[in-house]
Amino acid sequence: MKQTSRPAKKLAEGVIKDIRRATRRQFSSEEKIRVVLEGLRGEDSIAELCRREGIAASMDYGWSKEFLEAGKKRLSGDINEPRRPRRAGLFMCVYGQGCRCPSLPRYVPEPGS
Repeated sequence: MKQTSRPAKKLAEGVIKDIRRATRRQFSSEEKIRVVLEGLRGEDSIAELCRREGIAASMDYGWSKEFLEAGKKRLSGDINEPRRPRRAGLFMCVYGQGCRCPSLPRYVPEPGS
């Protein structure tokens, strides 16, 4: 009689779980926001959106809940946004150098400075 430490089926299931864990998709914040906003627009059903994006509906609902809770906290003032350094009369570029990018807000001096 042959003795094994684990049945072959258990071993195969373990290998499959390891492969799935290693190949799990990672979504960036931008991708999550895009999917949530598409769902909130309501042009397509959530089920159709999830099929198209290859995600579970529960994942979409979780992202939507996180998105709305973060917005709620931000609007109520619970989250403090760190201040960005600015130069007088110039825009601050994403690279930290002064530029005249029209997409960035203008420097407004603080009262008393």
